[in-house]
Amino acid sequence: MTINDLAGTPPNPEAAISVRGLVKRFGTFTAVDGIDFDVPRGQIFGFLGPNGSGKTTTIRMLTGTSGPNAGQALVLGEDVINHPERVKQRFGYMSQKFALFEDMTVEENLRFYAGVYDLSAEQFAKQRAYVLDMADLRGRENELTANLSVGWRQRLALGTATIHEPELLFLDEPTGGVDPVARRQFWDLLYDLASRGVTLFVTTHYMDEASHCNQLAFIYRGRLIAEGVPHDIRRDLIAEQVLEVSVRDVDGALAWLEQAPGVEEAYLSGARLHAVIEPGASGDVVGDYTARLRTAGFADASLVAVEPTLEDVFVNLVARAQES
Repeated sequence: MTINDLAGTPPNPEAAISVRGLVKRFGTFTAVDGIDFDVPRGQIFGFLGPNGSGKTTTIRMLTGTSGPNAGQALVLGEDVINHPERVKQRFGYMSQKFALFEDMTVEENLRFYAGVYDLSAEQFAKQRAYVLDMADLRGRENELTANLSVGWRQRLALGTATIHEPELLFLDEPTGGVDPVARRQFWDLLYDLASRGVTLFVTTHYMDEASHCNQLAFIYRGRLIAEGVPHDIRRDLIAEQVLEVSVRDVDGALAWLEQAPGVEEAYLSGARLHAVIEPGASGDVVGDYTARLRTAGFADASLVAVEPTLEDVFVNLVARAQES
């Protein structure tokens, strides 16, 4: 879970994205604080963190729409800070708000973005067919975009962002407000793009989506706090046991666990609680904490040891960052 020590090394022109010492300030507030990372070509790179952590600000700098206060950034080998125009035709961008014109039809949106990217009639015909099939919108070409469900608008937005066949695609919180089924279907589409060699840079605060990525970077309060492949990041927390607690009085048990000796962190995980036990605990940890909770008045408490999830990892990392 350690950060790759890229500070002081030059950006890597072979990577899809290579960032060194990137800083963005708004007045006295530092939104992005000296981050370094590389995104290999052809991978799905997950840029994870809570809202307000600096994810969107980073994308804006990488797409050339906002200049940094310091640092370097290469996108597809080009200096996006000083020469953003050199790479704009080679990447696509899907924003949180789905940059679609809701008073226009599906067809009109597709034609508009084809014009933005200066597609020929032949290119547009080919890509139009691909997008309509990909988004399952055949027969709905003349429907107003405003009348589509959020899931269908999401697919159309992905289609308009990829209509020019970009090498790199930025997706900023692409599944926000989308139901779980639509989210799974959307990730199937992303897998298909990745299989075609497109590099995907995906920001999200949904920790369950992290497992879909080849590589991850966790950002918190503008700083990277971990980077690596999901399996390795998860493995590094296995030395710290995670207990899942089922109990009727969730709030009361959470308050007790937060103060209990030997518990490093305790927090809600769905309808249950997770407790991270400090390293070095031996013996029957599950039985020990079950007995402790029941003695404390939570007679129905049921505990089981579980494999750490990426949500467990992130909560643990945030706690460490707050202490440092």
